[in-house]
This record gives sequence, C-alpha cells and structure tokens, in this order.
Amino acid sequence: MSKKPLILGIESSCDETAASIISENEQGNPIVLSNIVSNQVDVHKEFGGVVPELAARSHVEKIDWIVQKAIDESGININEIDAVASTAGPGLIVCLSVGLSFGKAFAASLKKPFIAVNHLEGHALSPKLNSKLNYPYLLLLISGGHSQYLSVKNLSKYKRLGTTIDDAIGEAFDKTAKLLGIDFPGGPQIEVLAKKGDPNKYNLPKPIFNKGGCNLSFAGLKTAVLKITKEIKTDQEKFDLAASFQKTIIEILFKKTKIAFKEFEKQNKPKEKKFVVAGGVAANKEIRNMLINLCEAENYKPIFPPIELCGDNAAMIAMVGLEKFKLKQFDELDYPARPRWPLDEDAIFLKGAGVKL
Repeated sequence: MSKKPLILGIESSCDETAASIISENEQGNPIVLSNIVSNQVDVHKEFGGVVPELAARSHVEKIDWIVQKAIDESGININEIDAVASTAGPGLIVCLSVGLSFGKAFAASLKKPFIAVNHLEGHALSPKLNSKLNYPYLLLLISGGHSQYLSVKNLSKYKRLGTTIDDAIGEAFDKTAKLLGIDFPGGPQIEVLAKKGDPNKYNLPKPIFNKGGCNLSFAGLKTAVLKITKEIKTDQEKFDLAASFQKTIIEILFKKTKIAFKEFEKQNKPKEKKFVVAGGVAANKEIRNMLINLCEAENYKPIFPPIELCGDNAAMIAMVGLEKFKLKQFDELDYPARPRWPLDEDAIFLKGAGVKL
C-alpha cells in the first residue's frame, strides 16, 4: 500500500487564522484530518470592520499554536507531512505575509516542498472536500471580497464570465447589517432578521439588472438601503428592510445566473452541467435554495461545500496544495505575497465609476 500524501494548509488572508491537515483515502478522495479556524470577531467588533494591523498582530500571536493544534488533532507525526501549502493572495498584505512566511519557514525546516495557493482557488476547489467534482464546471464565487462567475476548465485554468463592478455581495450584506445596527460581522444576521420581515415592503434597485451580461453591481442597492435606514423607526421596519434586501439580492442572482449558464454552455458545451457555489455567502440558505431550484429547472447539478467550509478555512488551501502536490507544482521560498491575484489573470479589470458594460 503506497503512502498517501499529507498536506498542511495555512490560511491568514484576512481575519481568520487557520491550519488544516488533509490526505486521501484508497479511492483517491480527500480526507480532512483536522481543520482549525480561529476568528477575530472580538478584535475588530468595536471598529465595525477588519483593521489590517490588528488582524496581522492577531495572526502572529496565534499561528504557532493553531498549526500545532491542527497537527495534534490529525494524529500524525510532524515529519510525515509531505508539503506545506500557504495562502499567498489575494488579501490584506500584512495578513498574508504572516501565514506565507510561517509556511515557508515550516517547509524549509522539514525540507519539504512549499506551495503558494490562491485563496480564491481554495474556494473554487472546496467542494472537492466532500463531492466528486470533475472539470469543467461553472463557479459562482460569492464572499465578502469577491463576486464572480467563472468557467473552471482545470486546475489553475479559469475564464471569468462576470464580476462585480463595485462592492462584493458579502460586503453589501455586511454594510446593510451595519446600517441596521447589527454588530460586526453582521452579514449572516440579515438572513435571521429577514425571516421576521415582509420581503415586498421596500422596492429596492437592481443595478445593471438588464445589461452587462452576468456582471454584477451592489453599490446602488447599498445606497438605497442607507436612505431608507434614516427613516426607520421600528424593529419591524428593520426586519422588513432586511427581508427586502435579501429578496433583491436573490432576484439579481437568479437572473445573472441564468445568463451565466448560457455563456458557460456556449464556451464549453459540457457533457454534464455542473454549478459550484462557494464562498462565505454560499452559506445563506435562502440563496442556496433559490440556486438549487434554478439548477433543477435548467438541468444543472448544484454543488456546494459544507456550510462549515464556506467561509475562510485552511482545509480548502490544503485541497489546492494536494492537487498541486500530485502534479509536482511546487514554488520557491521567495514567492511573494500577492494582495491582488485574480483567478483569470487575462480578464479586464472591471471596477469603479465609468466602467462601460
């Protein structure tokens, strides 16, 4: 019986310090042996958002014991690790540098290969941790920093079909929550409040709804929410606005996803139509249910990572590391942190005022 690879994954791109050990079973399917995530909610709560310097300091304080805990919980010996995979970008450079430097030093001390991982590719491959997933597939990446439709042709081979031209969807959720008086991180609480409200109470705008292909925009929606919150006087009105906001997001994603389906099919002509939804916002059950129903109607197979692996974690980083390890795609120890690192590096940068769609 041949030894199965053991990969240590390290993640520190924003405000989670995470480490994970993964391997494979005899069938070649990934096995998560440990997955440790430490968040920094208490560190940033009073500021209403992530403070980069404080986040980096917290990573420095925690990363030693987080990695050690991942190794201990996996039940392996440190010398059995075959490679170290660390997030190199995108993210906050002061945060990326902590996990990246630690991973390089760890790999060097063990004389084992080092693998630099794109954080977004971690999300893209996260469903492989619990699902059989072959290329190509359509990916909707929805998180606090990113909102994109991508055609995933193979490992590290992506074609962007659509992206946000301003705010990411998770950012829109968090900012709406803040306007409603919900403590950071408030995005997930929007779904809770929405259950108590009337989704038809407020008619909110849907920017570039009827143009721009499957590109997205949420800045105008956020501005509309800001104006309404200035007039709100009761808790019920807050619930109604949360419900109306979530309904608007769902309507935008419904239409844009249908457009992305057509574009994906035109470019790939797939034998099996697979739709992967990943990133922190993929944990929203109402969005999940809508996309599952849409997939059923359009003959797509919906694939989501487990809820606990939707947010930032190191198991998804180790997953990319495992794929690259098997292909012997290793990196040098001078690999730099990359605060901006798009999956499709050939795609035109689309962001900010004046973007023509």
